[in-house]
Amino acid sequence: MRIFAFFIFLSVSLFAASNVAVGEMFENSNKCKACHLHIVNDWKNSWHAKSHYKNDEYFRKTIDYVQRKTRKSLNSVKIQCATCHNPRISVTSTDVDYEIDVVMGFDGNSEIDKALASDAISEGINCVVCHNIDKIHTKADDSIRGINRVEWTKSGVMSGPYEDASSPYHKVEHRDFMDAKTDQLCFVCHANDKSVSGFVFTNMQDEYKKDKKSCVDCHMGERKLGVASTLRDAKGNQRKRKVRGHKFEGAHTSSMWKDALNLELQKKKSNLLIVIENPQPHNIPSGFGSRELIVEIIFKAKDKTINTEVFSLTRNYLSKRGTVTIPHLAVSSSKDRSVPAGGKKVLQVALGKTSDSVEVNLYYVLVNEEVRSLLKLEEKIWSKKNFIAKKVLKLK
Repeated sequence: MRIFAFFIFLSVSLFAASNVAVGEMFENSNKCKACHLHIVNDWKNSWHAKSHYKNDEYFRKTIDYVQRKTRKSLNSVKIQCATCHNPRISVTSTDVDYEIDVVMGFDGNSEIDKALASDAISEGINCVVCHNIDKIHTKADDSIRGINRVEWTKSGVMSGPYEDASSPYHKVEHRDFMDAKTDQLCFVCHANDKSVSGFVFTNMQDEYKKDKKSCVDCHMGERKLGVASTLRDAKGNQRKRKVRGHKFEGAHTSSMWKDALNLELQKKKSNLLIVIENPQPHNIPSGFGSRELIVEIIFKAKDKTINTEVFSLTRNYLSKRGTVTIPHLAVSSSKDRSVPAGGKKVLQVALGKTSDSVEVNLYYVLVNEEVRSLLKLEEKIWSKKNFIAKKVLKLK
C-alpha cells in the first residue's frame, strides 16, 4: 500500500500543466492602485471582479451542481471552469490520477489545492488577466477558449491601447486587441459556452452582428478625456488621454436595460401584435443559457385590469435522461426564443372583447425560474425583473 500511495503522489506532481507565473508585485489590484486607483475602483464594482467561486452565488452553485451530477471532484470542476473564470491559475487541468487521489484522501495540500487558494486568482478577472495577454489565437477552433486561446506576456509586461505608454514600475507594450480589435479580447471567453457533453448552449461570437458598435462601446462606455494613469511627469503634470470606464456594465446592471429593446403594439383584427425589435449587435437574451425576457400583457377596461397574461422568452434544457437540467449539463434544449441581433420577434395574442386598452411591459431576468429552482439561488438579483420598455395601446 505504501508503494501505491507513493505512485499516486508522484502522479499528482507530474500531470498538471503550468501557466505563466504572475510575479507577487502584480498578483492583485492593490499593487495597481498607486497609479490607476480610479480604474481599480471602477473594476471593483464589476462582475469581472466577482468571477470567482467564493464571490458569485450563481457560479458557485453551478459548480456544486455539476460536481454532484457528474461525480467529479469539486476541485476538478473548479479547474475546468477556471479556463475563463480564473485564467491565471497555475494548474490548468486534472486527470484520472487526481480523481483517484481524492477518493482515497491523498489530495491534501496538492498543487491543485495550492493553485485554487492562490492570491493570483482570488480576484477573478483582474488587471493581470486582460493586461498580461500577449497574443490571441483568433484562428483557433471555436472550442479553444480562455486560457487555451491566449499566450501571456512575461510577468511585469503590461499590454495596453497606447503606442507611447511608459511606466517606471512595469514595461508597457501596445496590442491591437486593446485598441482597434477589442472584440477579439472579449471573445476569448464570451463566445461559445458548452455543456460537459459538448452541447453549445450559447455562442455570442457566432450571433454577433458588428455594425457601428463594438463590445466595449456599450460595456465599457465611450472614450472620454481623462487619465489612464495618475502618475505625474517631471513637471508635475498628468497625461490626458481618451479612456474608457472599467465597470464592465452588462446584464447585471439594471440601468443598462432601459430601452435596450424597442417595443411596438399593433392591432390586427381581433389580435394584438407585440413587436420586439433588437438594435443591439447580439441576441437578447444572450450571454448565458438561462436568461429570460418576460412579456407582461395587461388587458384593461375603464382603466381597471381585467386580465393579465405573461409570456417567457427563454430556453429550457434537458439532460440525456430527458430530465430538466442546467445549461452546463444539457444535451439538448428547447427552441431559441431570443430576439436576434438587429432583428425582431413578433408575438400574437388574442384580444378580449371587453378590453378597451392593453398595456405591455417588457422585463429582463438574469436566471429563469427553472434554473433558479434547480440551483436553489437565494440572492434577489437572479430573479429581479429589470425594466426594459412599456407601451399602451387604445383599442376603442
